[in-house]
Amino acid sequence: MKTRLIGGLAALVLAILGTALLVLYVGAADSRAQEGLDPTKVLVVSERVPAGTPVEDLRALVTTESLVKSAVAPRALTTLDGQENKIAAVDLLPGEQLLAERLVAPEDFAPGTVPVPDGLEEVTILLAPERMLGSRIAAGDHVGVYISGELEDEAPDLDRLPDEMIGFKQHTNLILQNVLVTAVQQAAPETEDSANADAGTDGVAMPNGSAFVTLALDDLNAGKVIFGAEFGSIWFTKESATSEQADPPVITIPEVVK
Repeated sequence: MKTRLIGGLAALVLAILGTALLVLYVGAADSRAQEGLDPTKVLVVSERVPAGTPVEDLRALVTTESLVKSAVAPRALTTLDGQENKIAAVDLLPGEQLLAERLVAPEDFAPGTVPVPDGLEEVTILLAPERMLGSRIAAGDHVGVYISGELEDEAPDLDRLPDEMIGFKQHTNLILQNVLVTAVQQAAPETEDSANADAGTDGVAMPNGSAFVTLALDDLNAGKVIFGAEFGSIWFTKESATSEQADPPVITIPEVVK
């Protein structure tokens, strides 16, 4: 009788310990899974922030969130320490990560623009609205830059071209990703009175809805964009922190009809 009682108590204790260990294991599962994804803490906007808002007021409008490293945008801030006396350069929307370039000194504040990151330069191109999300690209956005072109029959060194381009003239290529837009200058709606005022030296008015878009790039990539604007055509895609950073092939007819 006594032996059975001791055995029963031992079994009960083991059951309790096993249940407790199981609860602890399950409770830590999410933490272990996140650790495997290399979590990083960043500041995320929790309420709409108008351009010009001081950092002192901004502190109450952002929260710290833990995201997987691959989802963290370049130059995303983890703290507002060291950002004192700055203001928001553009409108900030709920859910977006707070980027360093979106905070500027008051004397550098120019509505509709964001500062150029150190080491980069600016280049401006003219785009029709359909080439920039129906004119929805704004300063502070990050874009992918696609260039389309057509090879001449007599183009030299064809053997040096990517295999997927050999034998096909027309092509589209993603040349740059995660490019910062520093300014967008939208053309005024075209009217009979404004057509002549908007005309350039060649007498051709800027197309209605087109915009001058300024990008922050290094010298090599600025040259690529200028070349595309001069000898081909350019199309933007708007990227987010979770956009895929891949290396797609050059698009030719075979890729399109696959």
